[in-house]
Amino acid sequence: MIDLLVVGGGPAGLATAIGAARAGLEAVVAEPRPSPVDKACGEGLMPSAVRALEQLGVSVPGRPIHGIRYLDATTGRGAEAEFRTGPGLGVRRTALHAALARRADDLGVRVLPVPVREFRQGAFSVRAAGLTCRHLVAADGLHSPTRRALGLHQPADPAAPPRYGLRRHYAVAPWSELVEVHWSARAEAYVTPLAPDLVGVAVLTSDRAPFEEQLSRFPVLAARLAGAPARTPVRGAGPLHQQVRARVRGRVLLVGDAAGYLDALTGEGLSVALASAEALVRCVAAGRPQEYERAWRRASRSYRWLTGALLWTRQQPLLADRIVPAAACLPGVFRAGVNLLA
Repeated sequence: MIDLLVVGGGPAGLATAIGAARAGLEAVVAEPRPSPVDKACGEGLMPSAVRALEQLGVSVPGRPIHGIRYLDATTGRGAEAEFRTGPGLGVRRTALHAALARRADDLGVRVLPVPVREFRQGAFSVRAAGLTCRHLVAADGLHSPTRRALGLHQPADPAAPPRYGLRRHYAVAPWSELVEVHWSARAEAYVTPLAPDLVGVAVLTSDRAPFEEQLSRFPVLAARLAGAPARTPVRGAGPLHQQVRARVRGRVLLVGDAAGYLDALTGEGLSVALASAEALVRCVAAGRPQEYERAWRRASRSYRWLTGALLWTRQQPLLADRIVPAAACLPGVFRAGVNLLA
């Protein structure tokens, strides 16, 4: 019998399958989309994510990132903090996915081009897509159908405006070895160096508007990109905030974005996904899958606390425009926060 049937072959699903194979478990991935799969994301890996990939034996091409810089969208003034534990990595989502897929293939992980639309749990197994497994792992993304089928999805707070992410690449030489976060009145723009002639620009906002209109709200960044050709079309994702009642229901476990998502403000999504994948495999391999809920909470604690605090501040009219000045006035606090996430 298969130990883990992983529904979804994105980074979280493939990392879970790779970790399972390294632990001596048989994992099969169900992913109907051809590899590599692209997605709207900031494409910056924090140092903790780089270390997690190294531990999985995954080699990823990319451009080193040495820290984070917060900037006022209009004046260009702000604060920066370098990572103390080694560099992060700017890497195209497709390159990351391809590297994970190669590593999974090297370890003999089967990836089946089949969707999982239904599943049936028993006392000792789960049946899905014509396969029987000991545990089903839902790694099927932000709007996980598996999570909804289990009744684990919680409606979002109607008082909080939903936030969305938009991403586009520009053919221009990176002007910094840091990830820049430009703060405007109602949105943030993340600039990630990806290659000698490529940067990624991701905008987080609650406003519905075309990408060019969104970009115009960041005058300093728009001036930097003036004349630079767009290398890719705009991709979008959202709403970002996904509340989840629990990460374990019977013999089904949730990982990655399917396990719940707060916001992309701190850029920790992949770090949390890789850490929770490692925790999931450890709990299953030890025969204690019920302990995964607690392990997930430990793995995501700093992300939930810091992202929640920053998002709350962002949504307060009297505090939102003070985030960048506060980072500049309290550089030690800013460095400590960045390195806690790193």
